[in-house]
Amino acid sequence: MIEVQHISKSFGDRKVIKDISGSFDKGKPNLIIGASGTGKSVLLKCIVEIAEPDEGLVFYDRRNFTEGDRNLKIEVRREIGMLFQGGALFDSKSVEENVKFPLDLLAKMPKDEKLDRVNFCLKRVGLHNVNEKMPSELSGGMKKRVGIARAIVNNPKYLFCDEPNSGLDPQTSILIDELIQDITEDYDTTTIVVTHDMNSVMGIGENIMFIYKGEKLWEGNKNDVIHSGVKELDDFVFANKIMLGMKGK
Repeated sequence: MIEVQHISKSFGDRKVIKDISGSFDKGKPNLIIGASGTGKSVLLKCIVEIAEPDEGLVFYDRRNFTEGDRNLKIEVRREIGMLFQGGALFDSKSVEENVKFPLDLLAKMPKDEKLDRVNFCLKRVGLHNVNEKMPSELSGGMKKRVGIARAIVNNPKYLFCDEPNSGLDPQTSILIDELIQDITEDYDTTTIVVTHDMNSVMGIGENIMFIYKGEKLWEGNKNDVIHSGVKELDDFVFANKIMLGMKGK
């Protein structure tokens, strides 16, 4: 479980995140949703401390990550896997090298064990015989799956996914969502997914936090999201339905 308490973050005079508190459960996908530019990804970066919050605390299974010493921060970071927006693969590295990178960086294990782990993770995301391919040879969906394989290669307790469906067609997006959900449930991972995709919300939204202009306005699940009674959330849902309808034409 991950808990955030009163997180705020500013860039210059602009307050991007305003006093956000909440918890993210183990073993099911936790979604942070909202329109583009509303602060979702900044909140995610504050949780993993890519961006340091100005105020507030982040706890990983009751460990105070924000105020922890260097050893605690290293310990927690070893337990984190991250799928960046767009996949963020190294263009100059093969698929195998990309997936193995966290093991080379963090793990102390023999080379053959690393390769076994890489192959296991590639198989887990449905990719076979792609070890030697370069990212430029892959489709968008395959790049995302390689990114997921890399994110889980070190057996993370915590998995973060920033807009995993960005740039993908609806069918591939559903496959990515289902893969994230399966991995979360199978490995009892605490997973946080940042998205503005209503297909993802209605498909895997077990625990949802809605952010509007840097503030948390609503929290609930996919069964309640369309009956929230929160105008800003209703507007977000309705706008997404219109966009989905246009894509279907």
